[in-house]
Amino acid sequence: MTNVVPLHDSLRATIGGLGDPARDKAAGVYYAQSHLTDEQLLNTYRSSWLARKIVDVPALDSIRKGRDWQAEGDQIEKLEAEEARLGLWGKLLDARVKARLWGGSALYIGTGDTNPALPLNPERVALGGLRYVTVLSRREIIAGELDQDALSETYGRPASYQVSGNGRLAMVHPSRLVIFIGSPHPDPWLSFGPNRGWGDSALQSVMSAVQNADSTAANIASLVFEANVDVFGIEGLMDQVMHPEFRTQLMTRFTLAAANKGINRSLIRDKQEEYDRKQISFANLPEVLQEFLISVAGASDIPATRLLGRSPAGMNATGDSDIRLYYDRIQSMQELEMRPALSRLDECLIRSTFGERDPDIHYRWASLWQVSDKDRADILKVKADAARTIAGTGGTSPPLMPIEALSEALVNSITEDGSLPGLEAAIDEFGVLAEQEDEPETMVAAVTPVAGEAPSNAPARMAANDAKPRTLYVRRDVLNRGDIERWAKAQGFSQIVPDLHVTVAYSRTPVDWFKVGTSWSDKVEIGAGGPRQMERLGADGKYIVLLITANELVWRHREIIEAGASWDWADYQPHISIQIGGDIDLEKVEPYQGRIVLGPEIFEELRAD
Repeated sequence: MTNVVPLHDSLRATIGGLGDPARDKAAGVYYAQSHLTDEQLLNTYRSSWLARKIVDVPALDSIRKGRDWQAEGDQIEKLEAEEARLGLWGKLLDARVKARLWGGSALYIGTGDTNPALPLNPERVALGGLRYVTVLSRREIIAGELDQDALSETYGRPASYQVSGNGRLAMVHPSRLVIFIGSPHPDPWLSFGPNRGWGDSALQSVMSAVQNADSTAANIASLVFEANVDVFGIEGLMDQVMHPEFRTQLMTRFTLAAANKGINRSLIRDKQEEYDRKQISFANLPEVLQEFLISVAGASDIPATRLLGRSPAGMNATGDSDIRLYYDRIQSMQELEMRPALSRLDECLIRSTFGERDPDIHYRWASLWQVSDKDRADILKVKADAARTIAGTGGTSPPLMPIEALSEALVNSITEDGSLPGLEAAIDEFGVLAEQEDEPETMVAAVTPVAGEAPSNAPARMAANDAKPRTLYVRRDVLNRGDIERWAKAQGFSQIVPDLHVTVAYSRTPVDWFKVGTSWSDKVEIGAGGPRQMERLGADGKYIVLLITANELVWRHREIIEAGASWDWADYQPHISIQIGGDIDLEKVEPYQGRIVLGPEIFEELRAD
C-alpha cells in the first residue's frame, strides 16, 4: 500500500509549533468586524485630539487653497462671487468633515424644483437658478436600495435617497446630491447597517492605533504624579495597625510630616523611623510615546510633521518629501473623488452665474505646495527664457507661434503664479501686446538686433555700435587668488600667472554680444574636492593648468557657442592656467583641492597677444 505524504508550501517548525494549527498560537488570530456606533464616533471625535485631526486635516487640506478658474478676468470674479453667495467653500468643508467622521455626507443642490424625486437637468438652470446648497450628513439622509442593473449609470450605488424635513420623508433623486464617501467599501454589497450605501468612518481602521497612543500618553501622565514616592519604615506597624487609636495617631503623624515637608522643604522624623524615596525613571518613555504617535501617523496616512505639528526628525531632514507625497495624495483625492462628485453642481453654478454655459470655462485645483520667493523668481526667469526661444528673438530664426498669443499666454501664466504682483492691473491700464499701436513684429525688431547690422528703429539711448558683431573673449577671474598661490608655491611653482582666471569663450568669429547675453550668476563658487588634475596644454605644452569641473561654466560655454561664437578646440574643459613654462614634474604635484571662487564674466575683444 502506498503511503501518501502531504506536502505544504508554508513555513513550519515542528519544535516551535509554527504552522501547526493545534499548537501555533497565531492559528487562532483572525480579523472580525468591529463596527463603531455613531455615539462612539462622536465621543472619540470630541475627546481625542488625534482623532479630530485625522478627520479634519485631510478634509481641510482638500479645499483650503480652493481652485483656479480658467476663464476671462471678469468671468472669474463673477464665479467667485457666486460661490461666496452660496457659501460654497464653508459648506464643502463641513461636508468633507462629516463624510470622514460618519462615513458619508451630501450637498443638496437647491434649484427650487417642486419635485426633488425627478432627475436634475443642469441645462434648465437659468441665471440665478442655483438658490442654495445644503449640507446633509449620513445621519440625516437615508440611502435607498442599491441599483442592481449592471448597465445603469448608478450601478452599485443607491438608486434614491430619503431626506427628513418638516416631519416627513422626501424622496430625492441622486442627481440632486453631491455625494461624498468616507472610506469606501471595496464591495458595496457586503456593507450592512446604517453604512449601507455609504462608506466607513475614517476612524474605523485607525481606532486601535489612536487608542494605544492616547492610553500610553494617559499612563505616562499618571506616572508623573508617582514620580517621587516617600517610603517610611515604622517599627511594629503590623502589630498595632489594628488598633483604632494607633491608626489615628499614624494618620496625624504623616499628615503633619507632609505639611511640614511642603512648607519648610524639610522632613522631621523620629530617630527610629526609616525613610526612603523611590523615584521613577522617565528615560525611555518619550521614545515609547513617539513610536505610538508615529504609528498613528502611518495608519492615518498623514505625515507626522502635519498631524503632530512637529519639526522633521533626523540629520538634514526637512520633511519636504513627506509633505510632497501627502500633497500628491490630496491632489489625487481632489481629482478622483471631489471633481466627479462636484461636476453636476459646477454645471449648475456656471449657468446660474452667466445664464448659459461657456464651454471654455474650466478649473484647476490650486497647488498646496507653497513656492518661496527665490523659487518663484527662478521660475519667472525660466518662463521668460522659454518665451524668448519660442519667439525666435535671436534674429535668425522665425517665431514658433504668433507673438500676440505667446504674449497673452505668458501674461496669464505669470499672473496665475504671482511672480509679478500687480501685472494684471498694469496690463489693464497699458494693454496687451496685440493692443499696442505698433505691429508686434516691429516691436520685437526694435529690441532684437539682427546679427551683422544695427537696428534702425532702436531706442535713442542705444549706441550705434552696440549690436555690431565682434570677436569675443569671456573670462572669470579667480577671487580667492591667495589660496591658490599658497598651494602653488608649496608645490614648487615660482612663476605663477598674475591673473588667475577661467576662460569661458574664445571666438575668432565675430558674434553679437547682446545675443550672447549674460550669465545667470555674477559669481561661481566651486566647492572643495571633486575631480582635479594637473596637465600641460598648448602645442609645446608650455601652459601648466589645473583642470576643474564646473557644470555652470560648461553650460554657459555651450550657450555662447549656440549664439554663433566659435571655438578653436575639439571640446571645452574648464581650467586655470597656473604657470607658463618652467621645468615642473607634474607627477609630483598634488592638484589643488580647495574652494575656488570665480567673479563675474568679463567681455573683451580678442587681442593680438
